[in-house]
Amino acid sequence: MNPAPSSEYLNGLVVELRKLPCETGWVEFKENNPNPEDIGEYLSALSNSAALHGKANGYVVWGVRDGTHEVTGTTFKPAQTKKGNEDIESWLLRLLNPRLHFHFYEITHDGQPVVVLEIPRAEGRPVQFQGVEFIRVGSYRQKLKDNPQIEKDLWRVFDTTPFEELIALPHADPADVLSLLEYPAYFELLDQPLPTDRDKILSRLADDRLISPDSAGKWNITNLGAILFARNLEEFKHLGRKTVRIVVYEGKGRLKTLREQPIRKGYAAGFQGLLSQLNALLPRSEVVDHGVRREVPLYPEPALRELVPNALIHQDFSVTGSGPMIEIFTGRMEITNPGSPLIETGRFLDSPPRSRNEALASFMRRLGICEERGSGVDKVVAETERHQLPAPLFERPDGFTRAVLFTHRPFREMDRADRLRACYLHACLRYVEREPMTNASLRARLGISEPNKSMASRIIADAVFDGLIKPEGPNQGKKYASYIPSWA
Repeated sequence: MNPAPSSEYLNGLVVELRKLPCETGWVEFKENNPNPEDIGEYLSALSNSAALHGKANGYVVWGVRDGTHEVTGTTFKPAQTKKGNEDIESWLLRLLNPRLHFHFYEITHDGQPVVVLEIPRAEGRPVQFQGVEFIRVGSYRQKLKDNPQIEKDLWRVFDTTPFEELIALPHADPADVLSLLEYPAYFELLDQPLPTDRDKILSRLADDRLISPDSAGKWNITNLGAILFARNLEEFKHLGRKTVRIVVYEGKGRLKTLREQPIRKGYAAGFQGLLSQLNALLPRSEVVDHGVRREVPLYPEPALRELVPNALIHQDFSVTGSGPMIEIFTGRMEITNPGSPLIETGRFLDSPPRSRNEALASFMRRLGICEERGSGVDKVVAETERHQLPAPLFERPDGFTRAVLFTHRPFREMDRADRLRACYLHACLRYVEREPMTNASLRARLGISEPNKSMASRIIADAVFDGLIKPEGPNQGKKYASYIPSWA
């Protein structure tokens, strides 16, 4: 959980807000007036207005006179205020949709009691109070539906403000920024020297939008900064459940968990550690090579280096309570991330990837953690072919994306679905390499000997019948027949 801001910070915030020439769409000054219904409407209006104005938070300040911004003090005490028999905070929270993590802070400012209500900006959709959406127009609180142009502008903000630019932790002191972020990893991964001056470190982090200055002279840690370089993601509310979990099961089902390992560091700072943990937990086989006995992984590491970053980059961060997960079973491993894929799973290999989180994807590419766009799934399929493994499976269970890798399985143990999937992905891989699939290339892919080429022919015929592939030419002969994906 985020620590409560210090009294020093809150007093500094009030000083900065009082410097504003007048009330804005995201700030309201009051002397008293603790009416619960009014506060609820302000929560909706200021949250929506903060989003519209590109602010991380909106504020109501009691104890400061409107117009002159003179500190007068207030008799409002939110901790002692009730609506009926219910505490005001719980009453307000219950009537907001979606719920907001707002906070009342009671401080002494210039010797007077002052209350600051900090309201986080709306994300994804307007905030409602008692089923009604409000907005600030100038210094007036109005219903959003009565201002159609403002409503359009607000929805445009929701559509264009990426997850990475939102705030993971507001109002951090410089020391807090450096303690919460694994900043040495930032410079190491970029192959740059670590500055000895704290201000230069902060300036570099700000240049890459990992942090941003706030309205009180401190720092906001952005979602991009936290998700990539957090020392511990659980220090950031909303991101704690985005830690990567590695789960090892006994057998082929989820009945018995043998081990669960969360990776709490940010995705960039903890990536090498994630791969090390994963390789330590994955089963290995023993081979004898030129008289030397050695262990080899059951899954090709280049495939893991593609699929794991893909799960991190392409997840839908708006899906709460769920994060990327790597599950290890007997005979297979599954890599799952929240969010349905933006393209059809059958076109993963040939289509350039579309990411919900372009800034995150771009930064991960810049750090060398993932490859250039468009080559990842090609490499996964190529690696499984090179190691004579069953073809990977790409699924879209409700609201999620899943990639499944399998350990070695002889051809005779593959079922029809395994063989057709291998045939289709082989045709796709050959097509993007500007080559058609042939009976000979499929035999090489599946380890079928030349005398058994009729087995490959049956697989090809089944794939054509199922609409997965098609003949390259309409009148080609059987002896030199070649095939391409059905969508080509």
